[in-house]
Amino acid sequence: MTDFMTEYDLYCTQHGVPERIDLMLCDINAVLRGKWLPSSEVSKLLDNQVRIPLSTYAPNIFGFEIPETGLGMIQGDPDGILKPILGTLKPVPWAKGNVAQLMVEMHEMNGEISELSPRLILQRIVDKFKNKGLNPVVACELEFYIINKRKNVSDPPTPPERTPDAQNYDLEVLSRSEEMLRAIQKASKVLGLPIDSIIAEFGPGQFEINFHHTGDVLSAADTAVIFRRLVRGVADEYDMEATFMAKPYADHPGNGMHLHTSVLDNEGVNIFECSNEEIAPALRYAVAGVLNTMEDFQAIFAPHMNSYRRFFPGGFAPCAPDWGLDNRNAGIRLPVTKGPASRLEHRISGADINPYLAFAAILAGILHGIETEEEPPLPLEDANSSPAMPLTTNWNQSLDNFENSEFAKALLGENYCNIYSVLRRNEISQITTEIPPIEYKTYLSRL
Repeated sequence: MTDFMTEYDLYCTQHGVPERIDLMLCDINAVLRGKWLPSSEVSKLLDNQVRIPLSTYAPNIFGFEIPETGLGMIQGDPDGILKPILGTLKPVPWAKGNVAQLMVEMHEMNGEISELSPRLILQRIVDKFKNKGLNPVVACELEFYIINKRKNVSDPPTPPERTPDAQNYDLEVLSRSEEMLRAIQKASKVLGLPIDSIIAEFGPGQFEINFHHTGDVLSAADTAVIFRRLVRGVADEYDMEATFMAKPYADHPGNGMHLHTSVLDNEGVNIFECSNEEIAPALRYAVAGVLNTMEDFQAIFAPHMNSYRRFFPGGFAPCAPDWGLDNRNAGIRLPVTKGPASRLEHRISGADINPYLAFAAILAGILHGIETEEEPPLPLEDANSSPAMPLTTNWNQSLDNFENSEFAKALLGENYCNIYSVLRRNEISQITTEIPPIEYKTYLSRL
């Protein structure tokens, strides 16, 4: 742990002694939880004195513990020890004063990382690749909406003024938002986030950020989590809100998370690369693997009720386990199949996912395909191809598929699968039993 103090001393040299450190723990819903640690108490991180309950990893989306998970007060709500994730100590550019942030993991009292850590789940699938002499490389894309600040949390979103209904790649939209977008870029640079391009996406006030590809898969997931916090923080500075909700508007495109993935061998050669007109066998197998596991992992790619509003035919988001060559209608797109940039793009997830779990599920599908060497069905462009059965739009059915999946249990472990399902079932029971305003508007005065 002395490496962290070296990192901390370097931070102080570059930025001054922080007033506090925001300790950030990513829970099962990708909500960041933790503590404000005064800089005068930083030594406690080295002495195992910074603790919070282990159940902090797994509340429901509302923030409450659910007894059916077997966590929390039902077992005495024992503590875990917060330990730094090296390389994540950075300034908080949008905060008042000198504030640092640090991502942390929760460790059990025996020193092991908690089995509830979504980051540990991702690490384990990356290790499986490495044990086979393979190294995944990923690049994430995230979509989000900027909306006017609301007075109440139940108010619907409204786009910024002078925003066209369809702003796809509109440079004028980027110019009108330049000050805030520059602040997002600047903050990303301060935090060391490897952002690439920013574009105006189709929906009013919608933008997409692309990140550079990296072989550090855990860092890529960290980046996605930190970036969502960053955008919300910067938007607040401009008296706006930002949301990565999967479908904030019924009549406009939802927010997706697309993951580009290739796989290198130990010599640094992309095994998806092919020099002729064919598609490399490893890439075909990987496509088959993610298609064959897509239904099992849909509950991870679409974790909330709102997530399923993206899955309907004719919408802007792919909604079936199919694939195509540079085809954005497909669940799996192959943008490049020749040369070192050969890769697949997984386009199913919403931007509301837990990045660690979503990345892990995608990589698990790829590895399954490579191991089994199954061939995929015909691509969408082939005249002889048959339409794939669409993914379900029913949240309960998605969870049924997840709970019955041997793939999910192999990736997450039976206990984590159970906790995940319990939390989602609880979310369903609370959200679906509340009568929405549309029912009052339609029925109350007529029936």
